[in-house]
Amino acid sequence: MKCLILAAGYATRLYPLTENFPKPLLKVGDKTILDWLVDDIDGAGLVDEYIVISNHKLAGHFSRWAAGKSQKVTVVDDGTSTNETRLGAVCDIKFAIDSLQLTGDLMVIAGDNVLDFSLQHFARYASAKQTSCVMRYSEPSEERLRKCGVLELDGDLIVGMEEKPSAPKSHWCCPPFYYYTAADAARIPQAIADGCGTDAPGSFIAWLCRQTEVHAMEMPGRRYDIGNLQSYEQVQKEYKGIH
Repeated sequence: MKCLILAAGYATRLYPLTENFPKPLLKVGDKTILDWLVDDIDGAGLVDEYIVISNHKLAGHFSRWAAGKSQKVTVVDDGTSTNETRLGAVCDIKFAIDSLQLTGDLMVIAGDNVLDFSLQHFARYASAKQTSCVMRYSEPSEERLRKCGVLELDGDLIVGMEEKPSAPKSHWCCPPFYYYTAADAARIPQAIADGCGTDAPGSFIAWLCRQTEVHAMEMPGRRYDIGNLQSYEQVQKEYKGIH
């Protein structure tokens, strides 16, 4: 299995900290965000290559980071240089698949979150389900739900998903951690042709769950989303690593 890390955004809400430096390589404690993610996932022994999809402006930073990793890491430059010309997450996934001619199963994760639990749980859950999968957590705040992907569930089977709904249909929030089977990853061009949203990564899952079975694992811990300077300062104070 390959692990595709979404890292092509420009993190404008963290300027000037990230104006010329990628958010996923910011330090949280004694490690970068990407180190926390990659080193953890690698312990499951299910991923044989990590693929970082970056924009052109910041790709060099990721290449230098990758050179120091023991894991196999490939950096893909999507060719964009400004926030206004970004491809969007779904198109970035397609770009990486096309560029590297990927044909197998994919774990797709955002490169700007840290978790206090191991992603190995999710890797094993997806491996056991043999379907495309996401993670989920209960979000009590309707204001926050309106900024997220919201799931409708039957047990752990997704029966509907909507990105940034004006009227959320549940309190199940879907963070940007996904597993695509090889067959489902191959459907991305069809999803885009059908009018699937391309900016938010969950838009593909919202389309996919109407075509085939997709399951959702309840998160066994907490996710820290680093979206602005305040949240970065908060995670620096609160994060104690994976346990």
